[in-house]
Amino acid sequence: MTHNPLLVPIDDLVDYAAVQPAHIEPAITALIDKARAAVERAADPALPATWEAIVDPLDNDTEPLWRAWSVAGHLNAVVDTPALREAYNQCLPKVTEFSTWIGLHKGLYAQYRRLGQTSGFAGWPAVRRRIVELALRDFRLGGVELEGEAREEYARISEQQAQASQRFSENVLDAMDKWSLHLEDGARLDGLPEDVRMAAAARAQEAGLQGWMLNLKMPCYLPVMQYARDRALRETLYRAYGTLASEQGEAALDNSPLIEQLLALRAREAKLLGYADFAALRLQTRMARTADEVLDFLRGLATKARPHAQRDLAQLREFAQKEYGMAQLQPWDLPFYAERLRESRYDYSEDEVKQYFTEPRVLQGLFQVAETLFGVSMRPCAVQAWHPDVKAFEVVSPDDGVVGHLLVDLYARQGKQGGAWVDSERNRRRVGAHLQRPVVYLTCNFTPPQNGKPALLTHDDVITLFHESGHALHALLSQVDDPGASAFASVEWDAIELPSQFMENFCWEWPVVQSLSAHVESGQPLPRALYDKLLAARNFQSGMQMVRQIEFSLFDMAIHNQAAGLSIAQVLQTLDDIRREVAVVFPPEWHRFPHNFSHLFAGGYGAGYYSYKWAEVLSADAYAAFEEAAQAGPERNTLDAGTGRRFRDEILAVGGARPAAESFRAFRGRDPSLDALLRHSGITTEPA
Repeated sequence: MTHNPLLVPIDDLVDYAAVQPAHIEPAITALIDKARAAVERAADPALPATWEAIVDPLDNDTEPLWRAWSVAGHLNAVVDTPALREAYNQCLPKVTEFSTWIGLHKGLYAQYRRLGQTSGFAGWPAVRRRIVELALRDFRLGGVELEGEAREEYARISEQQAQASQRFSENVLDAMDKWSLHLEDGARLDGLPEDVRMAAAARAQEAGLQGWMLNLKMPCYLPVMQYARDRALRETLYRAYGTLASEQGEAALDNSPLIEQLLALRAREAKLLGYADFAALRLQTRMARTADEVLDFLRGLATKARPHAQRDLAQLREFAQKEYGMAQLQPWDLPFYAERLRESRYDYSEDEVKQYFTEPRVLQGLFQVAETLFGVSMRPCAVQAWHPDVKAFEVVSPDDGVVGHLLVDLYARQGKQGGAWVDSERNRRRVGAHLQRPVVYLTCNFTPPQNGKPALLTHDDVITLFHESGHALHALLSQVDDPGASAFASVEWDAIELPSQFMENFCWEWPVVQSLSAHVESGQPLPRALYDKLLAARNFQSGMQMVRQIEFSLFDMAIHNQAAGLSIAQVLQTLDDIRREVAVVFPPEWHRFPHNFSHLFAGGYGAGYYSYKWAEVLSADAYAAFEEAAQAGPERNTLDAGTGRRFRDEILAVGGARPAAESFRAFRGRDPSLDALLRHSGITTEPA
């Protein structure tokens, strides 16, 4: 093989279209060998205890490995094929073993200790002092002080966890991709939006069938649950989605043993490192310090939110009984009648609203917000991407020119993991006069364009896009020159959602909505009257939504706040116990939510799902600064460039160069308050 696109110089953009499964193993093997040699050189005690002698050379020779592995992992998530999956899984144990080996490397640990003890360390730049301090912490949490059998067991556990998490993710994707429902009776689709029907017809045609093909991807599943008048159809999809990758489906795709394995491995890892449980271990790197602190926070929120959730559900039941004669609502009825109640109460439907949110217009409006607040523009550029749907942009600053690249992949398709996320191919880094610019992926799963028309986004889709843009901007607008303090490398997990949840707020502002909207047929922006209805419904069923997130977070902490692993029966019982404490909606006994909970078992959120609510306190309070600026300004507009620049400088630009609490105080001038979150959620007083 004469050319391997994964081995291009670190400053070159990767030719993703040219990457083949056969490229992955040779590239990763060669780069691991190079990186391993670099670690041994950096561990030489004869080196002077300086950044330039130890850290810079180590970064130079390990960064290409992590860059190539990020590309391979991203492709495996967005264009999964059997050959690509095999190549990725062939390398996963090698990469895991290398990563664990670094964490256990006593010689390298000794070098970082030398750096921290050198006489001039106190005079180093604060960001480099923090990187060394975090590295020493991570070495200890990575088992470097273990000896003998415990050390060997830790290495085995690390590899087993990586493989189990990957298999969990694959099982979810495969179970989802294998499920479909072929319909030939168009009456069963009664109520579905036209674009959803057309997409279903196109899938059937691709399969060589007449009629329509439904699947469990969100652009199909959610509209069926909200709009399909056929109750049996809703129940069919609800049951299929609720039992994904469980013992109720294909045995080979059952995630039950993987959940048990991961919980046992995590508990054992914590014990080896001297912690009572996995939650205690994970909280060593978070803003929250103890499980009790997290649980008190969540239960305090639940106390405020649950009465509102009970009111929401009672009103929904009363509406369904009065207007539709539904004496008893099943879980597959709730989204359908919630949408009918929304239409009745606020006189609009989500389908009506989404006609105004075409994907090109929304993307343009999002970029206008970023330019107004943060002073950067997005300029289309050419990249050899992994799929024709991908759009590429240069991120341009008037002062600094191109500061990074953003690659956007918005549409759902076969072989692509569900959900929405952001990842980075490479971080900003400066070595001498040379500046390496970040490359960031933004991935969603929206409904693709149909019949030559642009894709239509629901308002929830718009919020999702803004959310992910906050993560992307956190990496793209970094002014941190050392990758060890980049946002994704060192910001505390329970603060990483601050920029993303912050950006969601602008989706509700009238000037922003005007810039985001243009009717797919007429090109007219969203009418003010329809916007007012949308805004009035902002907190529709917010109590139910909040307790649902609290339920997930408490469940996560409960299964990881254990001295040993749990059986799948115990996991399900724990979830039932949590629901009895905080929930108002109870799924059927056969529901298997944990089996599809990739955040916990394949996405790094184990003992950390509470981060969404924790960071939402920070994000709501940060956004309140823009509300205050609007009240003080003549235009009463939250798109305040001065406040946006401060947010960029004190939050986005500093990444993990300092603790998140310090960054928040630098921006807000005080510690965070819960008040803004409750106000934004409409939870300010006890419901009547």
